Formats: sequence, C-alpha cells, structure tokens
Amino acid sequence: MHRTPVIFWSVLFVVIGLAIFLHKSIQLDFPLSADKETEAWTVQARLSFEANKRNVKAMLYIPHVTPGYSKLEEYYISGNFGLNAKKSDDNKTANWAIRKAEGEQTLYYRTTVTKTGATKKWNTVPDYPDAPQFEEPYATAISKIIEDVRSQSADTYSFTYELINQLKSSDANENISLIRGLADSNHEIADLVIKLLSVAHIPTRKVWVIGLADAVNNTHPRVLIQAYNGDEWLTFNPKDGNAGIPTNHLVWKVGDGPFYEVKNAKDVELQFSVTKSYIELLDVAKQNAKRSSSMLGGLTLFALPVQSQNTYSLLLMVPLGALLVVFMRTFIGVQTFGTFMPILIAIAFRETQLFWGIVLFTGIVFVGLLIRFYLEHLRLLLIPRLAVILVTVVTLMLIISLITSRLGVDRLLSISLFPMVILAMTIERMSITWEENGAQAALFQGLGSLVVASFGYLLMTSDRLSYLMFVFPELLLVILGICLIMGRYTGYRLNELLRFREMKSIKNNQS
Repeated sequence: MHRTPVIFWSVLFVVIGLAIFLHKSIQLDFPLSADKETEAWTVQARLSFEANKRNVKAMLYIPHVTPGYSKLEEYYISGNFGLNAKKSDDNKTANWAIRKAEGEQTLYYRTTVTKTGATKKWNTVPDYPDAPQFEEPYATAISKIIEDVRSQSADTYSFTYELINQLKSSDANENISLIRGLADSNHEIADLVIKLLSVAHIPTRKVWVIGLADAVNNTHPRVLIQAYNGDEWLTFNPKDGNAGIPTNHLVWKVGDGPFYEVKNAKDVELQFSVTKSYIELLDVAKQNAKRSSSMLGGLTLFALPVQSQNTYSLLLMVPLGALLVVFMRTFIGVQTFGTFMPILIAIAFRETQLFWGIVLFTGIVFVGLLIRFYLEHLRLLLIPRLAVILVTVVTLMLIISLITSRLGVDRLLSISLFPMVILAMTIERMSITWEENGAQAALFQGLGSLVVASFGYLLMTSDRLSYLMFVFPELLLVILGICLIMGRYTGYRLNELLRFREMKSIKNNQS
C-alpha cells in the first residue's frame, strides 16, 4: 500500500490530538501538572439591613462576565429568604424575597475566582448615543476639545486615550482647565469622560471592579469606563488613561446605578471582603470542566463516576505501553512474546512493584517451565495442559505467600494479587517457542519481554504521564498517529546495525 494514506492519517491524528490538547491547556486552563497550585481569591458581599415587619425584596449585583478570571464556586447565604439569580447581558443579580421579616437581616454572596488565560467577551451591543447638550461656555470648550482630540487620534482607542490624557495633563489649555473644573472625584471624572465621548457619538459605560488582595475588609469598588469601537468594548481607567482592566481586579458590575436595592427596609449597608488562598490546579481543572461552555471542555473524564475514573486512569496508560513495545521491537529489535504480553506483565508489576515483580516473575516462570516440560512427556491435550499449568501457578503463588507470611516479608504477600493467567500464558508461550525455535529464542524472547515490561512499568506508573493521559485523553490520537507512522518503518533495527557493523567496515576498506 502506498505511504501517502498512512502519512495523511498519521499527521491528521497527531494534529487533531495536539490541537485539542493545546485548546484545553491554553484556552480552558487545564493544568499540565497535578501538583501545581494557583492563587484563588474569595470575595464576599455582605448586605445587611433592618426589616420592619413587612415583606422585603432585596437585589444585589453579582459578577457575571469576569475577564481574566474564572469563577470556581458561588455561594448564597439567604437565611429564610427565597433566592432567584438572574442574568441580563453583562450583569447578573441575586434577588432575595421574604413575605415578612423583622429586625436585622444579613444576606451573603460569596464567590471564589482564579486567574485564567481564557478571554471572555462582553455580551452587550450598544446603540450609538445622542450628543448631550451643554451650556455656554462649556459647549464651545467641549466642541474645541473634541475637535483637537479627533485630529490627534485615529480610532476609538486612541481617541479615548488622548481625551483622558489631555484631561489629566498638567499643562492643559484654557478649554481643558474649564472642563476639568466640572469633576473632582474619580466618579465625577468618569462621568465627565463618558459625556465627552458621547459628544463624539462613542457608546460608553461604567465598569465597577473589586481589588483582589489578601485579608481585606470593607474594600470599595473602583470605577472604570468602557468605549465601544464597533467590535468590542475597550476598558480605560478614567484617572490615568491606562487601558485594560488592572491586574488583580475582578469585574463586579457594569453600568450606572447602585449595587443593590432593598425595599421595605432601612439602614442598608453593603460590605465587600476579600481573602486569598491557594488551591491545586487540578481542582481548578475540574471546576473549569464543569462550568465550561466548550464542548471539548465538557467532554472530560472528570464527569464520570469515581469508580470509572479509577478504571480509565489505568486503561489510558495501556496505549503508552503499546507504543513502547512498538518502538522497542521496530527500532531496537527487542524480541518479545507478542505485543500484549509485555504490557500485561508491566500491569502485573503494579501489584508487586518492579524489583519483587521481576524476582517473582522469573521464579514462577522458571519453575512453571520445568513442570511444563514434564507435562510434555505425558502428552496431554492443550486445554487440560493449560489448566494444569494454571493450577501449578496458583499453587506456587500460594506456597510463596505462606512462606513469605511466616518470614514477615509483607511485600511478597502481594503475590496473591499477581495475575495468574498472565503467568500461565507466559509459561505456555515460552515453552512453545522453546520447542519450535529452540531454547535460545525462547530465552531471548522471555528476557526481551521482561526488559520491555520493566520499561513499560516505569512508563505506565509515571504519575505525570498518568495525569496527562487522564486529563488530556486526546493524546490517544497522537499515540495513534505515531503508531501508524512507525508501522511503515522498513529500515534497520538497532540490533541489526550492531550485528552487521563489521560488514560496513569491510565495505569501507574495500572502497
């Protein structure tokens, strides 16, 4: 068969597998290691008020679109209040209600967030605003400012940046100085920038962010402004003109208006508290998998029952063992008892650990092989002969367990879990090879199987590889592609190059 289809399918599988792997790692923040930790912030909003024996309805804005951060958990502490969370464009509100309440009441919203590399898009598409009206002399001054800024900018981003830059300039002209007198606080400066941008018919809005730090109580939201350029919302700090959401700030609310509304209550107070902690990246991956809207992120093994997860954590390592067997046989030239026998032996070593597994495997196979040769003289049928070997293996395992139990060697007690079928089949396969190809071939294949099984054990018990295969099962496609391309290899094996190295030297001398 032509090589082209093999190369095509190999490249296709590898590219698809790596593409999914990179998507989950970069876009969905699935960690590449299970033991890594990351910073997580828990932000709590505490809404307290005094109820007056009437029905109470309370509304609190809570985070919805959180660029740069991923919400891991959300908790509502509502007491006897009914709760209803609603999403609307870029905002989300928690709505509590109760038929009758009296005295001091406290409602909590708590969320835990962690940084993410995934980008989140704003949902709101605004209309272009009408220009607000100003009285003289402000109208003339603003018209001149807009004209100057427009001449020194090229797009919405540069226009907004230049406008804020001129408003905060220390050597401002008379028009800027006049307008700047309209705003003192950060909120007033944000309102002024929004009005000026509206004069230029640029859609704008406010964004409120909470600073993320460790052990902070009574923190206050900061206001930023956003300008819409026709494709996306651009965020600016109205105080210094810096673009983007500042580092370690969580978007809490979008738009004007208060953070909360409480009907039929008094002494309403809202407090924000922030604390920092560290959590394992694996927990982050699990949470991201649950919350991800991505189809690839949702198709994760974390969604399976725990028992199935444990099973697949072992099964997903078997293809890695098969890849090793293919490599050792194709490129090194190691002879083994088929493809699956070394893998099964490696899996068996998981029960006994490598050293004692080799000792027990060698011992039981040696004794079993002697008994198998004796059975050959009895001329038994195949099935009864296999049954006799199986019983012999179980008897040997039982004897070893009883002896090691008396000697107090706990590790050797794991022989009771050693897969007896694997041992029995190894003995039978080795004896057949002995008869058909001679003792040397049988010993070479037995030794080769043991060596490959040992390397396979080290590969298949790697915690890092086990984690990668479980979290990124799409790597199976990469292994599949590599196996396909290795299947078309027709060159010399390493042992053949060593065997025929003298012919190469003779050829060189003749030339």
